[in-house]
Amino acid sequence: MPDLVVLQDLLGVTFNEPSLLEQALVHSSYINENPGAVAGNNERLEFLGDAVLDFIVAEKLYQDFPNLSEGQMTKLRASLVRRDTLARMARSMKLGDFLRLGKGEEASGGRDKAANLAGALEAVIAAVYLDQGAASTRNFIVRLFGEEWTRVINQDAGIDYKSKLQEFVQSRYQLIPAYRLVAEVGPDHDKLFTVEVLVDGRVVGKGTGRSKKLAEIESAQSALERLDADFTG
Repeated sequence: MPDLVVLQDLLGVTFNEPSLLEQALVHSSYINENPGAVAGNNERLEFLGDAVLDFIVAEKLYQDFPNLSEGQMTKLRASLVRRDTLARMARSMKLGDFLRLGKGEEASGGRDKAANLAGALEAVIAAVYLDQGAASTRNFIVRLFGEEWTRVINQDAGIDYKSKLQEFVQSRYQLIPAYRLVAEVGPDHDKLFTVEVLVDGRVVGKGTGRSKKLAEIESAQSALERLDADFTG
């Protein structure tokens, strides 16, 4: 039996019905080898989680980027919810350690298979949705996707927030924004950086990330939103 308390701590969610989380971790191979051992596998939850994730990501893209076209938003959503992205996120939280697999699937490396990890993460999202409701699930997904959101938006949307901020500040104030590292916490393999961006000595944005670069990007995005710049055109 997976340690659901540990996983809930990793997810930052305390379930009212832990059985939903338990089911989200059950691969079909486990049921095949252990019929009747548990209520069912995670495939129905995976189906629901896929739909919930698609909707919440689409909604956030729509709200955050009013000038992006339908095609641009579709491309970004596909990058964010594709199997490789979800599997990478699942690996980062060691979700594979909590899966219930059949012996054959276990022996074939099933705990690290992208399909198993991505499906389990979608099932977990569905479990959160059923247990906590839509608003809490949205907060969970936004928090979960924070790092990937920054990476994908900057790589795939072609939005260079730091350059956009510099152009805006130079044109408006005839100055260049400066970035200041204000915090660096965690072990070397899992550091979290916090960066402020300043204009003429005044803090106009703040961001965090797993690297200084990502923290600077987030701080620039924050500053652009605060300064109400049209940076997505």
